[in-house]
Amino acid sequence: MRAHTGGLANRSRLAVVLATVLALAGCAGSGGTEPGPTTTAPAPTAAPPTTPTPPTPPAPAAPRVVATDLDVPWGLAFLPDGSALVTLRDRGEVLHLVGGERPHPLGTVPGVAPGGEGGLLGIAVSPTFAQDGRVFVYLSAARENRVLRMHLTGETLTPDTVILGGIPRGSIHDGGRLAFGPDGYLYVTTGEAGTRTPAQDLHSLGGKILRIDQDGHPAPGNPFPGSPVWTLGHRNVQGIAWDADGRMYASEFGQDTWDELNLITPGSNYGWPVVEGRGGAPRFVDPLVQWRPAEASPSGIAVLDDAVYVAALRGQSLWRVPIHGGVAGQPERLLDGTYGRLRTVAVDPTGKLWVLTDNTFRGRPRPGDDRIVVLDPASL
Repeated sequence: MRAHTGGLANRSRLAVVLATVLALAGCAGSGGTEPGPTTTAPAPTAAPPTTPTPPTPPAPAAPRVVATDLDVPWGLAFLPDGSALVTLRDRGEVLHLVGGERPHPLGTVPGVAPGGEGGLLGIAVSPTFAQDGRVFVYLSAARENRVLRMHLTGETLTPDTVILGGIPRGSIHDGGRLAFGPDGYLYVTTGEAGTRTPAQDLHSLGGKILRIDQDGHPAPGNPFPGSPVWTLGHRNVQGIAWDADGRMYASEFGQDTWDELNLITPGSNYGWPVVEGRGGAPRFVDPLVQWRPAEASPSGIAVLDDAVYVAALRGQSLWRVPIHGGVAGQPERLLDGTYGRLRTVAVDPTGKLWVLTDNTFRGRPRPGDDRIVVLDPASL
């Protein structure tokens, strides 16, 4: 019996041990399976950086002729809708260019007496045109040059009043450019009418850059109290423009030695007829750039980005002058002889350059002259 009892006990202890082993084995797995061998997953490898491909810039647009067979075009200004107004010097007409349509006349400006370099010259659109419809023109009358205010309603251009008269006129050197500055005032360029002396005379409006309000009164802040004179000592300024920082530039016809591009500061004296080009007395301002007249004879100018573009008549070119902080870089000659004499250059609301040729006056007209050409600056 003891032996039998001992066998039972031994079998009981064996059963307990087997149960325990099976229980432990069941707890060792996950989800009822045995764990596999331990492995280490490789660290993820970063993808090599990719450089985004820059978008391909659009190809520069080809030059586009928007008007042909014009008779001595001179001034150019843009309306808020992007259409353009153009003056015909000898006809005394203002043309309207809309889209790709043929330009059509808005009418003849009264009082224009063309002759020599005089006639219907500059044109400017009021910065508040949407409210007042005002357009300003510079014209040569029988005995003087003057600024006339007009109103444009639809396709009707109506004279209003002469806001400034008494500007000397001659067969040469009549100035004539009009432009509104970033300050909202109207700037007027005049010549010394070929007689030299008015340029240094503060009591004369000749050989000056003038600054007036839309009624013709001297603008507030002018350097000479009660006077419209902004600068003096000019022979014949036909181009003015401003950079993005408000600096003003002007082109200047020389006589036999030097044409000029000047940085304009109020009250300054640019030397004519005492000096032409650089090297005058300390009281005179030296030009930023000077050219021989055969290379330039500069008329209209425009500022786009970091450059001044200068339309050259005798030089038959468009000069590009890099400008940084009012300091000029090396001029680059563009369109050399491509379109002949160039009278005016302007920037349209889309950033394109509009160039007016001047081959029907002192030039050699080609079929289609004179014309207006629209240029993409990237193509130059």
